[in-house]
Amino acid sequence: MEEFLKKTGWTSIITSLVTAIIGLIIIGNPMVTMRLIAYALGAVFIVFGAVKLINYFVAKGTYDFYNYEMIYGILAIIIGLITIFYSSTIATIFRIMIGIWILYSGLMRLGLVSKLKNLGIQEWRYALVIAILILICGAYVLVKAETIGIAIGIAVFIYSIMDMIEGIIFLRNVDSIF
Repeated sequence: MEEFLKKTGWTSIITSLVTAIIGLIIIGNPMVTMRLIAYALGAVFIVFGAVKLINYFVAKGTYDFYNYEMIYGILAIIIGLITIFYSSTIATIFRIMIGIWILYSGLMRLGLVSKLKNLGIQEWRYALVIAILILICGAYVLVKAETIGIAIGIAVFIYSIMDMIEGIIFLRNVDSIF
């Protein structure tokens, strides 16, 4: 179990590092980044739809009763085109999803704070401050629509740095849990 917790801690730190890099890229060119993300997402849906359509025509006549590949393919292509043509709306949805994700993460950190405090780990206060800051970042991303790009980039970057710090605190104290 201890080994599993250490792996989880390292995975969290690496994920946070990648998230920090994404945050810096968004800060550098926020609007272009958001549109590129929407275009890439649209392209993925279109490619997925095309593959489903090809699968439908390749498997035609076999298992036709249960073959919904054509419907999935057409639907995926339509979603891809909508994503590309409405990229600014998709960017707003993306901002909201990131904000909710950061809020969720902050709430999960609050749960961890209570566990750290119950275990008598002194660093629980630092984890509490980090959890509160993460919640503030999440709320800021949700509320400030006009500063979508840079705000998201900064909030994602700050969040990931705080998440890395908390991951390091967690790894330093894994041994005391057992």
